[in-house]
Amino acid sequence: MPYSDEHLRYLRLLSQKYQTVAAAASEIIRIEALLRLPKGTEHFMSDLHGEHEAFVHILNSASGVIREKIDTVLGPGVPADERAELATLVYYPNQKLPELKARQKDLHAWYRLTLLRLIDLCRFVSSKHTRDHVRRCLPQNCGYILDELLHAHFEDHDKDQYYGEIIESIIRYDRADAYIVRFCEVIKRLAVDRLHIVGDLFDRGPRPDRILDSLMAHHQVDIQWGNHDVVWMGAAAGSPLCIMTVLKTTLAYNNLDTLEGGYGISLRQLERFAQHTYADSDVSRWLPHADPRTAAGDLTAAARMHKAVTVMMLKLEAQIIARNPDFDLQGRDFLNHIDFDAGTVDYFGTTYPLLDCDFPTVDPAHPTVLTADEGKVIAGLVRSFAESERLQRHVQFLYAHGAFYKMCNGNLLYHGAVPMTENGAFAAITFEGVARSGKALFDYCDRRARQGYSAPQGSPARLAGQDFLWYLWCGAKSPLFGRSAMTTFERLYIADPRTAEHILREFGLEGEGSHIVNGHVPVRTIEGESPIKGGGRLIIIDGGFCRAYHQRTGIAGYTLVYNSRGLILRTHQPFENTDKAIHEDEDITSKSEYIYTAPQRILVRDTDEGGRKQALIRDLTALVEAYQTGVIPQGVAQEL
Repeated sequence: MPYSDEHLRYLRLLSQKYQTVAAAASEIIRIEALLRLPKGTEHFMSDLHGEHEAFVHILNSASGVIREKIDTVLGPGVPADERAELATLVYYPNQKLPELKARQKDLHAWYRLTLLRLIDLCRFVSSKHTRDHVRRCLPQNCGYILDELLHAHFEDHDKDQYYGEIIESIIRYDRADAYIVRFCEVIKRLAVDRLHIVGDLFDRGPRPDRILDSLMAHHQVDIQWGNHDVVWMGAAAGSPLCIMTVLKTTLAYNNLDTLEGGYGISLRQLERFAQHTYADSDVSRWLPHADPRTAAGDLTAAARMHKAVTVMMLKLEAQIIARNPDFDLQGRDFLNHIDFDAGTVDYFGTTYPLLDCDFPTVDPAHPTVLTADEGKVIAGLVRSFAESERLQRHVQFLYAHGAFYKMCNGNLLYHGAVPMTENGAFAAITFEGVARSGKALFDYCDRRARQGYSAPQGSPARLAGQDFLWYLWCGAKSPLFGRSAMTTFERLYIADPRTAEHILREFGLEGEGSHIVNGHVPVRTIEGESPIKGGGRLIIIDGGFCRAYHQRTGIAGYTLVYNSRGLILRTHQPFENTDKAIHEDEDITSKSEYIYTAPQRILVRDTDEGGRKQALIRDLTALVEAYQTGVIPQGVAQEL
């Protein structure tokens, strides 16, 4: 077999890892065995909007899958309250374990029973994984013992005696707590292989920062940015307008703890400015939305800041619209359309009276110019956002593990919509003199969003990228926001299932197992709306996870589960709080519905990772041949 210089160079590189025929052949055999296993379980969630307690519970419970496995393993012979306690222990081992121990009259017996049950549960959950994969999931400090407990064979010795002796040693040397916690962590790790978050981690709910902490600790996660995410990314990048936009939403929901407690961003300078500037203003219209979790004390200060930030935001919006005519947002520069003497605004050709005519910082002759004091406040906030190490870590994680869209195992994931025309064609949108549509538009948006954070500080490219991040947040034709584009899209895909197939083909996907998964627009389940559209090819998983949307949707969110059998949609009811979950074993009530059943069981070889593994087999086979024909000598790392 002739080898090109490039191919030979690659094989020599590969030979550094697999230095003999035996090593390469062993890896081929290992991969071939892996390819025959069922595919791993993927979970899809969207529009979390800062609801960290509900998210963490669903993450810990694997959207209810762990409780189902507990019921299967223990069976009806174990009382329901004991199964519920074990589930809570798995979800929150560090918090639940001390409470359960304090209630035991015979702690030794309880340790023994609990460890046995956790071993059985862990063996069940790990049954579709290779032993090598399970080993990699085990903690280093006690991985050997856990491996023995999970993979022991009992042909030659008694199971109860074997487990009993090891467990007795664990208890005798005061290691029971540590092993219980480790077993719980491994069970959760093995229950879900991959987590997809289809946009909108931020805003409305109390602590999006804690959601990001959980995601950063997850073993395998990807994120498709939503419009609420990109505006925070722009704020972290240093965009004054994105910062004002983030502040307006935060103040509107009185979620100051996200900024001050979560990210260490001081609002003191803004508060003093708002107190001085709007001391005599009626700010009742600017009071935050009431949320019993965050609404406490006098909200007047928040209302004043809300108004101050909104005025600065309107000024900055007008400036960005003026320097970016291709955003096609002329008319949204509202301060330029106000008749300050008459107290009216021209809103796209129709005149309306203003509900608030108090603009102490606006010069009617130059309405979009910031005052010196406003400029100082903004400069201070830009510094605070830039200097927040935790915010910068979170946004860097969003860039590293996120993208505008993702194709994974035949599914297309994006947050909003693909802009389309009335006749079903992909709508072309022009930026920087070039019209783009479909996948090319998505790729362009991804690049421009990264430019806003990664281009050199102070460069025109970075400023343009930050402006674009704001456009993605609210632009009429933004694929992450564009309500008009979505209205057209929904009408098309509801009326004609071929539209979803048209979009899938645009991204190189086809076949009955391919689906579009997106969010952004809450599904009004309470009114009978279905999240499954386009003849079953499109699944909208925004079920109103945020508490503010529960009344609108009638539920509290969805999790889409993709396992080796097909797609399951899990519909969740509201989650009360973590304390109740821990101390009263209260779980989220969910119901499941199969929405796609694969014609045959999906194996690892059928996945994207399987394709990469099969390519590696081909390369290793070529390496074996190169060894056998003497093209590359065995056992010698070749020079590059």
